[in-house]
Amino acid sequence: MQAVEGAQQQSNEDLANLTIAELMEELEVPGLSIAIIKDFDIHWAKAYGLADSTTGARADVDTKFQAASISKVLNAIALLKAEQDGLIDIDEDIDGYLRTWRIPRSEFTLARPVTAKMLASHTSGLGDGLGFPGYAPEDRLPTLNQILNGESPANTGAVRMARAPATAYHYSGGGVTILQLALMDIYGKSYGDILNQNVLIPLEMLSSTFEQPLSAENDKNAARAHPRVVDEYPHKWKIYPELAAAGLWTTPSDLAKVLIDTQRTYRGDTNKILTTESVQQMLSPVGVGPYAVGYDIAKNGEGWYFGHGGSNYGFLASMEAHKSKGYGYVIMTNSSLGRPLIAEISRRIKLAYCWDSLDQPVPR
Repeated sequence: MQAVEGAQQQSNEDLANLTIAELMEELEVPGLSIAIIKDFDIHWAKAYGLADSTTGARADVDTKFQAASISKVLNAIALLKAEQDGLIDIDEDIDGYLRTWRIPRSEFTLARPVTAKMLASHTSGLGDGLGFPGYAPEDRLPTLNQILNGESPANTGAVRMARAPATAYHYSGGGVTILQLALMDIYGKSYGDILNQNVLIPLEMLSSTFEQPLSAENDKNAARAHPRVVDEYPHKWKIYPELAAAGLWTTPSDLAKVLIDTQRTYRGDTNKILTTESVQQMLSPVGVGPYAVGYDIAKNGEGWYFGHGGSNYGFLASMEAHKSKGYGYVIMTNSSLGRPLIAEISRRIKLAYCWDSLDQPVPR
């Protein structure tokens, strides 16, 4: 912990010479929360600074942050659970599982249909933008069909094909929103109920919810969104009806449970939700682009890693874990300015724990 929190010795990098508290002040990040994974378990977790700069409420390890696009990982787990239960084949045409909406037919879908695996790995051929801007509490919220069709009151364009499926990688929040609708059509339940039953409860993610907007009870220890200029937005946070793509409220410790379960299931040590075969689909890129089903996969040095980042209005987060060595981290901030802070802390974690090194890690 001291190696991560303190100023780094013998470093020529400006940010490295600052403590975490100094980093947060320098980079104007009010609140930060961290969970570190070592030996397939949470080694330590700690929060820093303010959950809410308006009220002065301190952040703690149970403070909920918006996970933004990290939500897509939990959606992928729910999708693979549905496949295990025989409710969907993720290699078949997704339109066969949709009841209230269809991907508009075009020249791009004539030879090959769009599948759930393509949607979860951002290789479907959809051409929508990278993310969703969210809605203010007083806004009228769109239905999923209105979001997918780009109809008022949705604040994004229509989700439409731009190229043939499986020919290129293009990050698509709209594609994951299609999966949200598919899961709801398959189960005949609300998305929150599906994810609670199939993901949050089995992993004991007690501080997590897909509630949008948050109830008064869940909002008691939720972080405030801090955009670049704090005073420019009068509300505490924005609302994201695109739950699968951006709607999770959670903590680093809860997200660490997701990473650890992935690691341990891949090793064959547990199967709380998925089988080892299903988890392998989350850790094996589909052949186009860097994504498997849900996770972003990367080779750093001699190690293979999986993880995901997240960016909502006033929130930034990142999580990363080694495929086989049992270490990782989750970092969450309540600021749009948190990117350099996350990068510096992740660098310190990798050095302190000797990631992909023959050196011995720091003692526990």
